[in-house]
Amino acid sequence: MVWCEASRECVLAYLFLSAAIVFEVIATSFLRFTAGERAAWWSYPVVAGGYVLAFVALALALGRGIPLGIAYAVWAGVGVVLVALVSRFVFAETLTGAQLVGIGLVVAGVVLLELGGGHEG
Repeated sequence: MVWCEASRECVLAYLFLSAAIVFEVIATSFLRFTAGERAAWWSYPVVAGGYVLAFVALALALGRGIPLGIAYAVWAGVGVVLVALVSRFVFAETLTGAQLVGIGLVVAGVVLLELGGGHEG
């Protein structure tokens, strides 16, 4: 049985998964402001709150039927790619050719996870 057949639950599941990814990327990106001599006090609640909201949204996505293995892989993979892009374009960090290839492989892996099976569960 395919878990997701364009139902309302399926749409909600992917909306919650998307929210989980966004909250995780925000929290991880704001970790940059918690370190060093100029650590910003306000960054700590942003980081903590972002991670709490990310896990709540991920739990809600799982509750709507996304299989754990798929949800976690998509959450982690897309999060890694987005954090790398935030690091590059917001914090002006460099990405080497090998790192860009790695990002491409992560994206390909996430696509294969989504397209490669019926998501039975």
